[in-house]
Amino acid sequence: MERVVVVTGANSGIGLALCERLLTEDGRLRLCLACRNMQRAEAARAALLTSHPDAGVDLLHLDVGSVQSVLTAAQEIKTRYSRVDFLYLNAGIMPNPHVDVGAFFKGLFSRNVINMFSTAEGLLTQQDRLNADGLQEVFATNLFGHFVLIRELEPLLCQTDHSSRVVWTSSSNARRSAFSIEDIQHRSGLEPYSSSKYASDLLSLALNRHKNSQGLYSSVICPGLVMTNLTYGILPSFFWTLIMPVMYLIRIFTNTFTLTPYNGAEALHWLFLQKPECLDARAKYHSLTSGLGRNYTQPRQMDIDSETGEALFSKLLDLEKVVRRRLSEKPAESEAHQKPPHWDSTLSASTSRT
Repeated sequence: MERVVVVTGANSGIGLALCERLLTEDGRLRLCLACRNMQRAEAARAALLTSHPDAGVDLLHLDVGSVQSVLTAAQEIKTRYSRVDFLYLNAGIMPNPHVDVGAFFKGLFSRNVINMFSTAEGLLTQQDRLNADGLQEVFATNLFGHFVLIRELEPLLCQTDHSSRVVWTSSSNARRSAFSIEDIQHRSGLEPYSSSKYASDLLSLALNRHKNSQGLYSSVICPGLVMTNLTYGILPSFFWTLIMPVMYLIRIFTNTFTLTPYNGAEALHWLFLQKPECLDARAKYHSLTSGLGRNYTQPRQMDIDSETGEALFSKLLDLEKVVRRRLSEKPAESEAHQKPPHWDSTLSASTSRT
């Protein structure tokens, strides 16, 4: 039976590079590109079929930042396929990034340059906003939408006759200091991207605890420093062009500068070849590239704990109930133009009643 692989955010960057590598590995795959921008998804599909003309490549409209879009897409997946073998959760956003230019230039010519580029600690902040669902946009796109997708696809992911895999694209920017279990949407901070990626690390650990017995395994990867649309959004493209020779020079001394989407997809591809039972649930699998250009994968222990992971899992379940209930309600026409609900306060009120 052909394996079914669903990849979110597959129309460019690491997601598209992963699809190319998967089809090169196994041309009999049924590959589903789950993307928000269908025009770009069509172009990605055409590019894949140019190099793999006999491949089975499907398209699916999915905006993981919209709960309704996630529910609709999940229903379509359940209609099309009887199982999902791999679910690569690659889609993500970093809106309105702000760089401390002074800190950047200071770090560029210091011994801290590698850590600065690898983690963006003390360098990068973002200005988040509410989406149409009333959720913080980064939280909704990078974490919650994917969580709801997993929940909706459990009948296809949790089957007794085979194991399935969920793989999160995380980041070295995922830091405990940016995350608060009391503010899982990161409404009060300036590092929503880091918070969301740390939350995905925690959630992966909790998913393994709850779902391994049902045949579902979750893993986390870090692609390294990759030049993608996300990266180019941080600083002007001409600036990256100017410093690219410096970055290749730095790569001689560090293995985290993968730089290209193909290299960044190394760990995603490597996990495709592994037996899930042999993987470490507490490890983040890093895509690495040596100074000579050799790609390889290395596990590194994450700064996470089971207690916080379980607390996050519980909060997400509660929030999911609230969101589903709100979506099922038909608001009166007079209320149609009201501001979106404040989900954190709604969740607090809901949980205090139960």
